[in-house]
Amino acid sequence: MKKIALIMGSDSDLPVVKKAVAVLQEFGAPFEVHVYSAHRTPGEAARFAAGARENGFGVLIAFAGMAAHLAGAMAAQTTLPVIGVPCAGNAFGGLDALLSTVQMPSGIPVATVAVGGGANAALLALQMLALGDEALTEKLNGRRAGDAAKVLEKDAALAADFDR
Repeated sequence: MKKIALIMGSDSDLPVVKKAVAVLQEFGAPFEVHVYSAHRTPGEAARFAAGARENGFGVLIAFAGMAAHLAGAMAAQTTLPVIGVPCAGNAFGGLDALLSTVQMPSGIPVATVAVGGGANAALLALQMLALGDEALTEKLNGRRAGDAAKVLEKDAALAADFDR
């Protein structure tokens, strides 16, 4: 399986990154975590993205708040899939980051998940890699079945408490 890169614009994004890490560890997926800023270390961010394919990565996940240009800056340097995770800042609760991440110009696509959606970003990255990996597809199907079973258990518990 190809590696997944988790790039945060600042270590203040680490709580959201940890949600993605937990999912990737659950699936035994190889990954690396880095801090590269689109504004403070643009050269390093660009070099990482430009060399990602050659360095064994299959998907990049970029976590950033506020101006949130990291996903777009990385997507401009690679044709690998880039998933943007907007992170909540102090001023606008993440709306600024969401708009900065999702509003990409034609030709530079970035898939975007919800504000703080680290777990979904990891799952989306795994689904992308599963296109050529039947074993990973089966693991993802198992996760979905387990999630469905948990919901049905909660439904049964509520029915027992409230249905008369």
